[in-house]
Amino acid sequence: MASSSKQPGIAANTSILTPVMTLKGHTQFSFSLDYKPKYISHISYFPGSKQMIGGSNDNVIQRWDLREGKEIKEAREVYKDLVHQVGVSRDGRWVVTAVSEKLNVCEVETGIVRTFHDGLVINCIDLSADNTFLAGGSDDRTCMIWSLDTGKLVAGPFRIFGSIMSVQLSEDSRKLAVTSWRWRTRAKESCLQVWDVQTQKSVVVRNKCIDNFTWIRTPVLWTTKDKLIMTTFTSDDDMTTIHERDVSTFETVEDSFQGHTGVIKSLALSFDRLLLASASFDNTIKLWSFGSRQLLASFDVQAPFVLILSPDSHQLAYTNRDEARIYICNIPANVLTSIGLAKDVCIHPFMIRVLKSLADKRSPH
Repeated sequence: MASSSKQPGIAANTSILTPVMTLKGHTQFSFSLDYKPKYISHISYFPGSKQMIGGSNDNVIQRWDLREGKEIKEAREVYKDLVHQVGVSRDGRWVVTAVSEKLNVCEVETGIVRTFHDGLVINCIDLSADNTFLAGGSDDRTCMIWSLDTGKLVAGPFRIFGSIMSVQLSEDSRKLAVTSWRWRTRAKESCLQVWDVQTQKSVVVRNKCIDNFTWIRTPVLWTTKDKLIMTTFTSDDDMTTIHERDVSTFETVEDSFQGHTGVIKSLALSFDRLLLASASFDNTIKLWSFGSRQLLASFDVQAPFVLILSPDSHQLAYTNRDEARIYICNIPANVLTSIGLAKDVCIHPFMIRVLKSLADKRSPH
């Protein structure tokens, strides 16, 4: 069992990540007179990376046209209650929103909206890789799985130990990973439970006591049907290192990802599993080769909060804790080359018209 990361690859020094686009529109919200956060808590790309949707506790859901860098005004949704989650299926057919006590699913082509759940708050969701299922975690400490086509409950409720922080379906949708937290005697405990969806039996249970409330939302992602990447849940994990673990044994698979000096807040893995991105309380965003575990780039970013990769892995988008904005950044060309993804050449429509005009002039009549 290996436990250390390989040496950094093409980028050992930290640099500045310059956004190519900044999306605005959400506003500061307030939980109390003393606590007025500004962050956008949920963002998701549409297929083709042409649009983005964002939801925040300012009670607003917004969509942006990423080709124009502008909000799609007619798609704005304003609610009286908190927006807990937004998500888009990989094929772009479904948009899922969790607002107050309702979980709604909209079929994009028809505009038909169905309510899958109307009860206690659904505070976290995950859409399956094959665009078939929707998993949701509720405030009553249960998880459920619905069919996106029929809207019917197909599995659950799964009983969870504590307040649910995240739900993740495996690539084949046969397992469900749930993170939660609960109060223990003089301590807070972070919990991981992995369930067999078909039998509805728990196959993994891991707990770890933590010292700081802000550390509770521990990121967990599936890499294959039997492996997870995570930052904690064993006694020797320090929450600054990323591990890939085999679910059946909980042993570390190959090398770990080491380089952060603060607690890791967010993880994003590309659909092709070539690129891993991480955001930390050390005020950096790092890019890693998932296969080799090499650190490819490190960027200074103040207070990163949510981090996602575009479907084609050519961009990353992030929010921070201090501003109600979404920052869109291009992945550096040398990073893409190092993992075997050639950067597509993008030609502005005006240049296409110019080139066509020149070609027409040169063609014989």
